[in-house]
Amino acid sequence: MRRLKILALCCAMSLCAANVSSAQVSKLYSQVSSDPKISAALDLMDGTSADWAKEAILGNNLSGMPIKIRFRNLGELGAKYSNYDALGWKTGNQLHIFINQKHRSAPAEALASLLSHEACHQDEYNSLEEETYAWGYEADVWTQMKKKNPAMKNIAPGTYPLVDRLNTLGRLLEASNYSTGKIRDLVYSNPGYTGLPVHSPGF
Repeated sequence: MRRLKILALCCAMSLCAANVSSAQVSKLYSQVSSDPKISAALDLMDGTSADWAKEAILGNNLSGMPIKIRFRNLGELGAKYSNYDALGWKTGNQLHIFINQKHRSAPAEALASLLSHEACHQDEYNSLEEETYAWGYEADVWTQMKKKNPAMKNIAPGTYPLVDRLNTLGRLLEASNYSTGKIRDLVYSNPGYTGLPVHSPGF
């Protein structure tokens, strides 16, 4: 699973810059999800580094189609996925992001950060370096979300498992001087990634 090429990013027209109407945005969102929580998360991506992820979700990705997003019991896809926070999935040419249903009550800011991670995964390949990039991107977006809404900084530990995860990633990002050094260590030692190659296309 890979990032879009830099040239494609430069040539792609930003949804914001294109002055897309609210009706057009609503139509695009409807192709992604009917869940208002997902729509709220997509809205929060505007004006942050998650702009790229939002465009990818709305169709500027390797499939050329909007990514479909929904909450789901990930154990239905296999016992090994039951505790995943989210999962990128591909059926034919259609990309999906399935968010663990335990995160349904998480703040939209946290969901926006998680979706930014999953938007990096756009094909059937994965690697340790791809996950390192995606985790770092997720942490960076969360840092920005907390600046946009300082109330996110005051959420007590244990309130939302997803926020706890994001705060851990944020601390690792900060401890590495906003690089992915410590996040890379965590990814490489994660038993869930055992057997992944170091590199995948684009990473």
